[in-house]
Amino acid sequence: MNNLALIETILRDRQAVFAEIRRSANLRGSIRTMLLFSAGFLALYGGVMGSTHSVLQVLASALKLPLLFLVTLVVCAPALYFFNLIFGSNQSLSQNIALMLTAITVTSVVLLSLAPIVLFFLLTSSSYQFFKLLNVGVFTVAGFVGVSYLSQGMRAISGGRADGVQARANLVRLWILIYAFVGSQAAWTLRPFVGAPSMKFEFLRPLGGNFYANIFVSLGELFGFFTVR
Repeated sequence: MNNLALIETILRDRQAVFAEIRRSANLRGSIRTMLLFSAGFLALYGGVMGSTHSVLQVLASALKLPLLFLVTLVVCAPALYFFNLIFGSNQSLSQNIALMLTAITVTSVVLLSLAPIVLFFLLTSSSYQFFKLLNVGVFTVAGFVGVSYLSQGMRAISGGRADGVQARANLVRLWILIYAFVGSQAAWTLRPFVGAPSMKFEFLRPLGGNFYANIFVSLGELFGFFTVR
């Protein structure tokens, strides 16, 4: 299966992709292809996020968004593998990574498909806080689609003891929560992705605060509860 055909198959015929992963058919080639395409799609969307500020922010966000997903993958992949191993799954680490990459690829495609909508609001709205929260919403939608794909894949290729099926399903749900928290913390560490027009360009900002408190502040400013100076 060539590169473009693999991406199309992921979107059109997920069961065929899951079957290939279960057989461990050309896992290295599939992993390489998914890494390449998802990084490209994420870089394009990252560029859209950074376009509120400057060319430097566009380039920085295009670089950091694929890095965000790669870091989250590296941090969380061992946990998913050992969770499944403990409860009787026969999946290899390579199969787990391939499944995670299918989810990231689907997430990146959804993000890219929503990029024109994000650009529309960028051109028709001057509110930085609104644009930042819009991107949070877009990532929530894309992430939900991606992890739904992952959950289906885990059910499709999971082998091992029958008595561990429900336990593995519950652990996948737990892992998804861990993945979300790790991803949000990684995003906070790598910020900014959406550069504030009133601030000078920064590739990275000093550590401090957290992602969830910042979202609360953005909501408060957007709806006029208080003003951030």
